[in-house]
Amino acid sequence: MTLHPSRRSFLGAAAGTALALQVPGAKAAAPRFAVGDKDFLLDGKPLQIRCGEMHFARVPREYWTHRLRAIKAMGLNTVCAYLFWNYHEWREGRYRWDGQRDAAEFCRMAQAEGLWVILRPGPYACAEWEMGGLPWWLLKHPGDNFLRSRAPAFVQPARRWLQEVGRVLAPMQVTQGGPILMVQVENEYGFFGEDRDYMRTMRQALLDARFDVPLFQCNPTNAVAKTHIPELLSVANFGSDPERGFKALAAVQQGPLMCGEYYSGWFDTWGTPHKRGDNARAIRDIDVMLKANGSFSLYMAHGGTTFGLWGGCDRPFRPDTTSYDYDAPISEAGWLGEKFRTYRECLGRHLQAGETLPDAPAHLPVMAIPAFALSETAPVFANLPRAVIKDASPRNIEQYDISRGLVAYSIVLPPGPAGRLEAANARDLAWVFAGGRLLGTMDTRHRRFGVDLPARTRPTRVEILLYTIARVNFGVEVHDRKGLQGPAMFRTRDGAARELTGWEIRAIDFGDDGDLPPLRWHAKRAAGPAFWRGSFEANERADTFLDMSSWGQGIVWINGRCLGRYWSIGPTQTMYLPGPWMKAGRNDVVVLDLTGPRASRIEGRTTPILDELHPERDLARPASNARPRLAGVTPVHTGQFASGPATQEARFEQPARGRQLCLEVVDSFDGKPHAAVGELALLGLEGKPMNQSAWTIAYASSEEAHKEDGGALNAINGQASDYWHTAYSKGVAPGPARLIIDLGAPVDIAGLRYTPRQGPDSVTGRIRRYRVYVGDQLVQQM
Repeated sequence: MTLHPSRRSFLGAAAGTALALQVPGAKAAAPRFAVGDKDFLLDGKPLQIRCGEMHFARVPREYWTHRLRAIKAMGLNTVCAYLFWNYHEWREGRYRWDGQRDAAEFCRMAQAEGLWVILRPGPYACAEWEMGGLPWWLLKHPGDNFLRSRAPAFVQPARRWLQEVGRVLAPMQVTQGGPILMVQVENEYGFFGEDRDYMRTMRQALLDARFDVPLFQCNPTNAVAKTHIPELLSVANFGSDPERGFKALAAVQQGPLMCGEYYSGWFDTWGTPHKRGDNARAIRDIDVMLKANGSFSLYMAHGGTTFGLWGGCDRPFRPDTTSYDYDAPISEAGWLGEKFRTYRECLGRHLQAGETLPDAPAHLPVMAIPAFALSETAPVFANLPRAVIKDASPRNIEQYDISRGLVAYSIVLPPGPAGRLEAANARDLAWVFAGGRLLGTMDTRHRRFGVDLPARTRPTRVEILLYTIARVNFGVEVHDRKGLQGPAMFRTRDGAARELTGWEIRAIDFGDDGDLPPLRWHAKRAAGPAFWRGSFEANERADTFLDMSSWGQGIVWINGRCLGRYWSIGPTQTMYLPGPWMKAGRNDVVVLDLTGPRASRIEGRTTPILDELHPERDLARPASNARPRLAGVTPVHTGQFASGPATQEARFEQPARGRQLCLEVVDSFDGKPHAAVGELALLGLEGKPMNQSAWTIAYASSEEAHKEDGGALNAINGQASDYWHTAYSKGVAPGPARLIIDLGAPVDIAGLRYTPRQGPDSVTGRIRRYRVYVGDQLVQQM
């Protein structure tokens, strides 16, 4: 095969950056790691990387060694570790590497267990983490197109961050006797943009930070070529079809084949079924990769728990659960079950000469905690800080230097007729009170930003309590500014409208670690949003799972440490409480509940509840009897997709303008009455994907909700590994299959980008012929 010039230059660049340095005072040369034509090379000998992802921020520091030993015992020789920029620089210029954030100590522990390290420092990570790891204070800068770009407002702080990473972790590279073999530049940038010079800028920032090991980038199979540059090794991310992934790599470079993220399972979002990975398929794919002399990293080997308030959010807006179990071979609490055993057996067949598998670490003890009551309360409104921000019209909270938490907005309305209070935006959830009485809620999941207010015979104070759940961690929607955002209007039933001005704003900012504010406790039950306090006695310190199923929605603290968020809609009903975070004797528990518990009691279980949905416990939502309204509407485009899993673009004959778009499926390649969409993006006039933050599903002809999560939102969440699938387990809806998206406002649409359901050719629902409609109202209420 003739070597493409870009491939030749890559090999030279990789070899140049992989040269080892002598460690001053060392007795022997440090191990050398390099990228060869077909292999990774350690001291000149081929090294097949068998890696597993573990996020030290999601695992109690006291358990790092236990989890690393489990990774080693599974048959892996490397651990992959993200750094989350916002975890270490929550306030601009204040870096933290202490305690749970001690990344250098994590690397030392990995090395002590005989594991190499692949470092992924960002600046962007994704990983279902708050804002994808980007710090919230970047959003003080105006605009929606500067993050992950060459704009100085992003590049300058990103360079400072990577310089700090180099100060702390450059000494941990293999060139200096440490365990770090490779460092990733950015993360899946091809899913976001295509500016290759941006990737060069981030690469140079790492070189300037004194990283001299090989640098690489990762992208999903469909985007490998999109941002490939010869200066960086490319690796492919996928959860199936390794042959196609490796073929995409071979098309852009000559070098080792590697899967940067092989998905052992998937993450959960509130209100959807618990995800599980296909274990048999995973074992087959790992066999295929290793037999092809490929390397890989399991995402995740051990998922852990997104403690604190660090959970991210799928787009358009579907927050991730606190549990990050991921159905990984090492469970949330470090348990090693059947999935671990099968992975260990598979990897054991591929050990290099002289390698042996160590014994797996012992199962950590668990304990039950008898039910205990939380009888003291502190109402939220009575415990807001005295400091008041005054503003004519409410703006996003970042402009007030508020990072996240509870934000109360109040205004006094004069006597007058009934009407409707409407905000331009409310992220994320808000409860609206008038005269102390709850009147309704605002909910960004459904773009519901209005509440009806009754007539008033005297001046009445309206109070809006807003709760920030998480910033979107994926796509252009990472520009996710929080809070009630104006203009706020009051519309009377006769159509008259006026802007409401003169707001007072008070906030409980929970900060980086979910810090509890000073609270005034009362020994009586509170009505409405409140903090609750109780305690339990412990004679031992063992893991347990706090059962929160009788509560509503909020946050839990144990001995002042924030465990994370809970929401009784599920699928997670328990919260993992690590034994080391308990005390011998009395343990204090505080719960913030925004909707009120059904019973103010908690017990500790010995097993978690990860898959129990209760949609009836969600915020009240107006009933919808939506039906398509397509009679007499002419399609703006008709077409036929190619078979297979590749992403495809279709340009319309003429751009179309409208608020809603309908994808109508004529038939599928398998001939069955099913339709599926891995991802659907719309293209603007410039040919680039549109921002999806304002999108909602206006109508889906059906969706599978029993055998699997085939919800329609999966088609617009930016994740091609899940998908919308029409119903099949409890009957098949009559055709044609239709998906109607509400874009939030009329826009110009020039085409669409369709990602089929991923997997082998045998999967159902891949669309063949289709029609597209665009209009301002393609749905009507019956």
